[in-house]
Amino acid sequence: MQWRSLVLALLALRLAGQALLWLAGPSLGFYYQQQQQQRRRLRGFPCQASSPRCLTAGLAAAPHWAGGIGGGGGSPGGALRLPLLAEDEYEQRYSRAFPAQLRAQLRDAARGMFAFGYDNYMEHAFPQDELNPIECRGRGPDTADPSNLNINDVLGNYSLTLIDALDTLAVMGNSSEFQKAVKLVIDTVSFDTDSTVQVFEATIRVLGSLLSAHIIITDARQPFGDMSIKDYDNELLHMAHDLAVRLLPAFENTKTGIPYPRVNLRTGVPSGSNNETCTAGAGSLLVEFGILSRLLGDSTFEWVARRAVKALWSLRSNDTGLLGNVVNIQTGQWVGKQSGLGAGLDSFYEYLLKSYILFGEKEDLEMFNDAYQSIQNHLRRGREACNEGEGDPPLYVNVNMFSGQLMNTWIDSLQAFFPGLQVLKGDVEDAICLHAFYYAIWKRYGALPERYNWQLQAPDVLFYPLRPELVESTYLLYQATKNPFYLHVGMDILQSLEKYTKAKCGYATLHHVIEKSKEDRMESFFLSETCKYLFLLFDEENPVHKSGNRYMFTTEGHIVSLDKRLRVSLWQDKTEKLKPNELRAVNSTSNCNRVPDERRYLLPLKSIYMRQIDQMVGLI
Repeated sequence: MQWRSLVLALLALRLAGQALLWLAGPSLGFYYQQQQQQRRRLRGFPCQASSPRCLTAGLAAAPHWAGGIGGGGGSPGGALRLPLLAEDEYEQRYSRAFPAQLRAQLRDAARGMFAFGYDNYMEHAFPQDELNPIECRGRGPDTADPSNLNINDVLGNYSLTLIDALDTLAVMGNSSEFQKAVKLVIDTVSFDTDSTVQVFEATIRVLGSLLSAHIIITDARQPFGDMSIKDYDNELLHMAHDLAVRLLPAFENTKTGIPYPRVNLRTGVPSGSNNETCTAGAGSLLVEFGILSRLLGDSTFEWVARRAVKALWSLRSNDTGLLGNVVNIQTGQWVGKQSGLGAGLDSFYEYLLKSYILFGEKEDLEMFNDAYQSIQNHLRRGREACNEGEGDPPLYVNVNMFSGQLMNTWIDSLQAFFPGLQVLKGDVEDAICLHAFYYAIWKRYGALPERYNWQLQAPDVLFYPLRPELVESTYLLYQATKNPFYLHVGMDILQSLEKYTKAKCGYATLHHVIEKSKEDRMESFFLSETCKYLFLLFDEENPVHKSGNRYMFTTEGHIVSLDKRLRVSLWQDKTEKLKPNELRAVNSTSNCNRVPDERRYLLPLKSIYMRQIDQMVGLI
């Protein structure tokens, strides 16, 4: 009988230990499998991403909602909980003071990163569109293979990188190089070229930058230093007009008003053009086209862009309020029924809110708020609150636009922009949590893979083309919270870029985020956005931060001042406007005030939840 008593005692002790674990922390149903996998690694049995063992472990280790197609947040029933560590390494690492000297060094490092890429482009690539930083050569359109859309959608034989970098030169206070670059653009760039380009890319990279630089030059206050150009006669505005006119044929001969995705800058829409376009590409033209219309006093450009937005909006699902990612511009039928926050949809949502911020049109804000609510209802998974309660970390997934059913288990790196948009919306708490998820992936690889499978805890698409989205959200979250944590994040990102992407003559795309092999391409957004957001993150005294929130960034990172001229409608059927102080009242669900003051200089996310997210991506 004694042995039976001993067994019962041991069993009771084990149950008591499990009960203590149960009480220790948030519900983390995926921890146990990850801990077992980590133990196998420590024993010398590495788990290969493609092996059946890893696939099985990944499925078992997924959050609760991974198996519930279209389901909501995770249930705490039966899940292990993570015990608190005696020594909190998260608070030790991220809550330390961030000295002004270190911040200045990182600001200068970000400026140096931009200068290295820009100077090498000007020396080895200009007047071509892009720099090949490994071979130190220029790159233009792939004329031998017109079907190479990865290159030809972006490059148009118009010195793309120089144009895209104009306002970054100004933001960094380099007046002499800004003035020199503007004169070069005016003297050497022509859009009368036999190039077929994507309307969206030409709009956000070229049209947007020309308008931004024009506004900087003509700003009577000159906040960035003397960026004026002697005898400047609105040449950049005229060039923007010329380019927009060449893009207008994309809006003709479509039964829906949704534009063709591509035009030839000399001849218009090519014969036999594709009738399918993505929602972001067709519905993210309103900011640049609207600015141009209001500066010129010509409603044409804003009218066609706004008509496209309204046409897409009218096609959303009656049941979910969601839009798909690919549509037929003639029939209005959805070809791609996936709804998410990444490629194909990202900037559509972004520009609904930013169009309101610039132009004050009430319908833009109403569309954004309706879209945001649909996103929360059907795309968001995980616990209700970011920084309290039980359940899995919040995450936004890809679903069927009509049913809300989960379509796949990957997210893409473009989605990392969304926390920044949530900051503008005022949903700072949720932004903190989603940003932490993407930062955890960055910490694991030193970059963001183009697609990451959260169920398998592994990249689906392995390259990283120097994208800015995580840096952008980091910058905006810092501006919202002033939490030094985000300065540490920016330092990590800057150091990773220097370590893994620097090449002989610039910064190169990572071909493989695990092996760290490179591709010979430096896309223009690296100078326009990635370097700019890093610089601004560390430059506390920049005029952007001293202006009282008088600036907004386009989806390509071009800076635009909030000007009264942009709030004057140009057509008779004027839409109702909201006054600036009405935004808070309309966004009554804002979580902006939910970040307590006592947390402002602690970790923005409790360390136990940060550890939860790190385990979710297989970092620990």
